[in-house]
Amino acid sequence: MQISPDHIVYARWGPLTLNATLVFTWLVMALLVLAAWLVTRRLSAGPVLSRGQNLLEVLVLGLLNQIQEASQQDPRRYLPFVGTLFLFIAASNLLSVVPGFQPPTGSLSTTAGLALCVFVAVPVYGIAQRGVKGYLKQYLQPSAIMLPFNIIGELSRTLALAVRLFGNVMSGGMIVGILLSVVPLFFPIVMQALGLLTGLIQAYIFAILAMVYIASATRVHEERQRKGEDIYPKETYRHG
Repeated sequence: MQISPDHIVYARWGPLTLNATLVFTWLVMALLVLAAWLVTRRLSAGPVLSRGQNLLEVLVLGLLNQIQEASQQDPRRYLPFVGTLFLFIAASNLLSVVPGFQPPTGSLSTTAGLALCVFVAVPVYGIAQRGVKGYLKQYLQPSAIMLPFNIIGELSRTLALAVRLFGNVMSGGMIVGILLSVVPLFFPIVMQALGLLTGLIQAYIFAILAMVYIASATRVHEERQRKGEDIYPKETYRHG
């Protein structure tokens, strides 16, 4: 039993290795691009919408609401990044039901890469919102002695993001594989269905945690409250 798709090697060219993680990562990205093109090529502003556009709007509006609840800010600036994280992880996990598919999220290298994206996005959004001085100042709160602890906190939560997603996906795949070898009929099907639900939950948790970390770096609403200004007004995005 392969614990990680990194161990499934298809070809080698000197120091370069083509493994299942790379192959299925590019496959998921290609499928997402193709699906986005098919859904958006004939968008309609009229009352009659295609099923694909309906699904797309429900998904986008749902993400906007979740981002707004997590950040209490205008969610549209965060949607491209957080939405991409969610879609990639969700698609990777859901496609695990396809025979022969190896979810790239079952590789620590993939989950570490996703966590590093969040690690970079946090200061990028924070500096864009608060400026370099305002963002760096938070590392000295409540006092300068907390600087090393705040830096360690940034690094440890990045590690936790990577290990949490990798551990859940990898363990789910191993459990299903063991059950298939022991009880090859009904019970593995139930576990596969639960695995799909768990995969969606893991995608949701990863995206929401990313948004929470970004929101903690921006903290625009908290600063405006201190200044007596109104925060970004809460607006519920509705389908249609």
